[in-house]
Amino acid sequence: MAEPVVRVPDAKVALSTASVYPESTATAFEIAARLGYDGVEVMVWTDPVSQDIEALRRLSDYHRVPILAVHAPCLLITQRVWSTDPWTKLQRARSAAEKLGASTVVVHPPFRWQRQYARDFVAGIWRMSNETDVRFAVENMYPWRYRDREMLAYAPDWDVTKDDYRHFTIDLSHAATARTDALAMIDRMGDRLGHVHLADGRGSAKDEHLVPGRGTQPCAEVLERLALTGFDGHVVIEVNTRRAMSSAEREADLAEALAFTRLHLASAARVPRR
Repeated sequence: MAEPVVRVPDAKVALSTASVYPESTATAFEIAARLGYDGVEVMVWTDPVSQDIEALRRLSDYHRVPILAVHAPCLLITQRVWSTDPWTKLQRARSAAEKLGASTVVVHPPFRWQRQYARDFVAGIWRMSNETDVRFAVENMYPWRYRDREMLAYAPDWDVTKDDYRHFTIDLSHAATARTDALAMIDRMGDRLGHVHLADGRGSAKDEHLVPGRGTQPCAEVLERLALTGFDGHVVIEVNTRRAMSSAEREADLAEALAFTRLHLASAARVPRR
């Protein structure tokens, strides 16, 4: 007879350096090492360390925590980080990933007012993908809402499955804000799903990035599906800990997120008894 055994997929669980904000990029490496994360995703933003490849390499070596992904500076607050030209930003993100041994660059679709960049974006991402082994994983976003008004801030679309990309990132907090079905979006992504940002949400107009299990998103179901399908990308904890009252409380949240993720990535598989 076959007996159920615990099987853990090849997916590594990483900590986004954004998850420790307002603490530093360096603190994220320290916490990731202490809690036993498999690696980090570096959010390139206004912290000078996040922009410095040699500083990041030293942190990775010192803490023995690999850098698994680089999040390109796509946020409003990072418009001047690594140039004001969006293609230069992506070129530098790719170079950083290659030098640091990261397999993935996470990128948002353009803002609608970046007209030329938006027009060329799909073809440009394909072109850059063909020039490297690094995955450019384009991330789902959401409409901006204020009261009863909705603004489509991203182009070609916040729903990246409407366009042809080689790899996708699914962000469950963004799915919650968009009020879209994350599992259906994953179905549309199919085998092009290369990267996961795990966080929860309750459908608020604000992008909440809650600890998994504290909102209404199917975080457990997504992880179980990844395990059953043999997902070999990275699962990145990208949560908001800004309201933590202390470093200890922040670390407890990140430990809870890691435990939740590892629990649900472990799935029952049947193997023959010897």
